[in-house]
Amino acid sequence: MNLYLLCGLVGVFALIFALVLGKGINSKSAGNERMKELAGYIQDGAMAFLKREYFYLAIFVGAVCVLILLTLGWQTAIAFVVGAIFSIFAGYFGMRIATSANVRTAEAARHGQKGALEIAFSGGAVMGMSVVGLGILGVSILYTAFDYNVVYLTGFGLGASSIALFARVGGGIYTKAADVGADLVGKVEAGIPEDDPRNPAVIADNVGDNVGDVAGMGADLFESYVGSLISAITLGTAAMAAGIESLNDKAAIFFPFLLLAAGIVASVVGILIARKSKADNPQKALDSGTYIGGIIVIIISAVLSKMLFGGFTAFIAVLVGLVVGMLIGKITEIYTSADYKHVTNIAEQSQTGAATNIISGLAVGMKSTMIPIILIAIGVLVSFYVMGGNTNATFGLYGIALSAIGMLSITGLTVAVDAYGPIADNAGGIAEMAGLPKEVRQITDKLDSVGNTTAAIGKGFAIGSAALTSLALFAAFAQAAKITNIDLLEPITLVGLLIGAMLPFIFGALTMESVSKAANEMIEEVRRQFKTIPGIMEGKGKPDYAKCVDISTTAALKEMMLPGIIAIVSPIGIGLLLGAEALGGFLGGAVASGVLVAIFMANSGGAWDNAKKYIELGNFGGKGSETHKAGVVGDTVGDPFKDTSGPSMNILIKLMTIVSLVFAPLIAEYGGILLNLIK
Repeated sequence: MNLYLLCGLVGVFALIFALVLGKGINSKSAGNERMKELAGYIQDGAMAFLKREYFYLAIFVGAVCVLILLTLGWQTAIAFVVGAIFSIFAGYFGMRIATSANVRTAEAARHGQKGALEIAFSGGAVMGMSVVGLGILGVSILYTAFDYNVVYLTGFGLGASSIALFARVGGGIYTKAADVGADLVGKVEAGIPEDDPRNPAVIADNVGDNVGDVAGMGADLFESYVGSLISAITLGTAAMAAGIESLNDKAAIFFPFLLLAAGIVASVVGILIARKSKADNPQKALDSGTYIGGIIVIIISAVLSKMLFGGFTAFIAVLVGLVVGMLIGKITEIYTSADYKHVTNIAEQSQTGAATNIISGLAVGMKSTMIPIILIAIGVLVSFYVMGGNTNATFGLYGIALSAIGMLSITGLTVAVDAYGPIADNAGGIAEMAGLPKEVRQITDKLDSVGNTTAAIGKGFAIGSAALTSLALFAAFAQAAKITNIDLLEPITLVGLLIGAMLPFIFGALTMESVSKAANEMIEEVRRQFKTIPGIMEGKGKPDYAKCVDISTTAALKEMMLPGIIAIVSPIGIGLLLGAEALGGFLGGAVASGVLVAIFMANSGGAWDNAKKYIELGNFGGKGSETHKAGVVGDTVGDPFKDTSGPSMNILIKLMTIVSLVFAPLIAEYGGILLNLIK
């Protein structure tokens, strides 16, 4: 058996581990009949959305498959379809277990925090292990099947990226339409608590946590995971062709495969440690697993680097990526957690109204871009030059790809910690709607507050990995398109740069408008039900939950198509019309502005959210005060920032670079049609 298939077997091991965790969760009690009824509403709504979404995506995948078949050949077309299917599977598995773990977490919370934490985290771990298992298995099988030709493998990355974008945008529109409608009418206008069963949008809101923060995040990091591996293989192949010095002529390709396989084993160890942690603080329990997993990867990467390259240069590149990822996560926490001054300052500013709340939140998001960008820049420079980029640029670019691999090596753990949050949030909603004792809600709220922090850290990690993965894919595109230099003094390159820098803003505007339209429809529906359903406010009339679920579902599926099509068509159009050099400028502009906009939006939204929660703890007047109302408005503005538009930027820049890489041979041969006419 060759090494690649052996790594694929490690992926199978990850999937089996996920299956065992899932069975363990399903064996736990789902509570009383009311809890089961509410959980059934949430699961049915989530699965109904996925089925309708997958129907539309099947049409899209079929159309793109035909295009690839006609232009690039059957091998790339097959790889594209497999990548799309594996991405769908990753989201489906995560969604299925999340909507099963939520009610069991709520039931476990009736008996204490430890059991509830274990179930919620195990649910997140199923998502994490599904992502890494399917990722390395798919790449290993296709790379072997296509006789180690990485050109065909790029189709797998394109399939994963395409599905990820639609999952992120569709899920983000869904969840924020419901969230905004539930908050503005329920909390602000009607003055009822969050997750109150009288609110017709409350089930749609809980469904949205799963389709946006579980399936969406899983698809996001799945495509980063496979994208980083594909870029490393592509650049490693180029490095070997240039005569890389190592103890093994396949070292540049063996290394990323082996490192990600080791990362899966390290993630399993970290998950087991976190699940059995005796720490009273949930954050410490989750951190213990993450740190142990990270240490294992660091040790193994040092050993592999010495064995395969005869030194520690590859290890340093990996270490830099891992450290940068963790530091960006910490910086994200500092700007979005109520334990730090940035969030408390927003809460304090809310005393003078919603306007000052929004102004201060925007400022926090803008400031938060500086340190992550500096960290990414340091990571790029160190990884480039430590691999000898000053003497051979190909080796240096390979170093950047290894840095991305390092950051994503413990993706199984990263996704587990991130997906735990929505499960805990859902558990709190079920506890509230089922009328469980307040002690249960206190436990789920404690788990959820940690989940908010882990989600913010996860978003920071996703942004950092997106930046490095996009740069690595960009370098791979330049290799495939035979571009050695991109001259910004050339007008055509500058035009591409400006158009590329503009696109994330247009993309953000489209997704924000989509949330606004859907939320407006949701608000009108909730108001209508409050006025027309007899006894609803007294708790005697039953809200029409299904109608609100349908509004979110229909709006999400309708509005996700245009942004997705723009992301795929624009790089192909620029390349064919203006040429490969203009496309290089386009990608440079898109990556630069996309990363900045992603950090700004994600951190502003997270800061607004936690400022509202800080006020709800009793600060500056507490719940029901004018300060609280201003905080709710700010949080509502931040909802599409942090859960729709911001996270979608990560996928946008990765998708455009992988599209460019896939179609690089076509663009290199036929690109520049309009430019040739002008000349």
